[in-house]
Amino acid sequence: MTAQRWVAGFRAPLVNPAEEIRLAEPRGFAGETLRQIARVAGAGSQLRVRLTNRYSERDLVIGAAHIAFAKTGSEIVGETDTVLRFAGAEQARIPAGADLISDPIELPIAAGTELALSLYLPEPTGFAAFAHLPAQPGWITSGDHTGEAVWSTAEETGSRFFLTGIDVLTDADAPVLVAFGDSWFEGVGSTPGGNHRSVDVLGEKLAKGWAVNQGIGGNRLLTDEVGEHGLARFERDVLSVPGVTGVWANFGINDLIVGGTAPAAQLIAGYIELARLAHTAGLPIYANTVGPFAGVIYPGLSVAEGVRVRREVNEWLRTTDVFDAVFDIAAAVQDSETGDFIRAEFDSGDGLHLNDAGHRAMAGAVDISALTAHLSGV
Repeated sequence: MTAQRWVAGFRAPLVNPAEEIRLAEPRGFAGETLRQIARVAGAGSQLRVRLTNRYSERDLVIGAAHIAFAKTGSEIVGETDTVLRFAGAEQARIPAGADLISDPIELPIAAGTELALSLYLPEPTGFAAFAHLPAQPGWITSGDHTGEAVWSTAEETGSRFFLTGIDVLTDADAPVLVAFGDSWFEGVGSTPGGNHRSVDVLGEKLAKGWAVNQGIGGNRLLTDEVGEHGLARFERDVLSVPGVTGVWANFGINDLIVGGTAPAAQLIAGYIELARLAHTAGLPIYANTVGPFAGVIYPGLSVAEGVRVRREVNEWLRTTDVFDAVFDIAAAVQDSETGDFIRAEFDSGDGLHLNDAGHRAMAGAVDISALTAHLSGV
């Protein structure tokens, strides 16, 4: 039997609230309970929760923390509600700039279990580290209601705060594939709360491996925009993930259309460096071609030049051997005439992001046999 070990069951990369976020306003909390849902990739007997106060200048006070099986909306399965402790205490203070891991708790879970984390935040938090478009609603209510199964009143939020991960203690042979990239991984355009992201779909196809999502909507490979750029956050968001055995990368669109267009040579050099970082750490890395975006409805983007450079970069991606495999997700979701637009049946409506069917097509473009060849146990 494989020895028990801690493996990443859920991940959520958060960004600095001080950054300019165009799609969601940062916010703070005071005297409120925050309930958030996390879908765990694999089964285990115990779990521990990771929280962050990474971007704050003040201490974060956790007045109470509970975790339970999620039911519907903000409701939890009451009999599964479990108190989280930190170094044995039910309260915790996370210093400015620091992270915190809860004590392990006994809570056997199956793959695909949705957990609800409830945090009571009694003191003003200041702007919270957050994910602005996680495709998963959360809920906020006044006072300490961490242990209550049903909330009579709650404000729904489309963002995620403070929660960066859940680790699972497992004896399964569970290689972890880290999906590292932008909104096409985070799930923008998919049904909120539906778990229909490409990463979710691929995870269900893996025989043994777990897929955890480190996508940030708006993230670039080369330049800070929304979150630190991919090369800068690789060590924290890939190498530090417990159990990581491979990387699936999706970058490029934001480098091509946000704030101008990165030259093809620069973007290609960034891909080569990304591959080097993974291989130096002994990890196989798989890259996606750059998806289509010519129909994007948002103003102020460098679409025409970006389309031209995308074609050049994708030609390189389809022929390079710097990655262990390249998956042509662009061909799977783009229109058949120019190749520059998302096919109508896969378009979420903004010309830039995929709907649920598009995310299924994206995951379907991944060659599982290529993963099997390099990622042990998949």
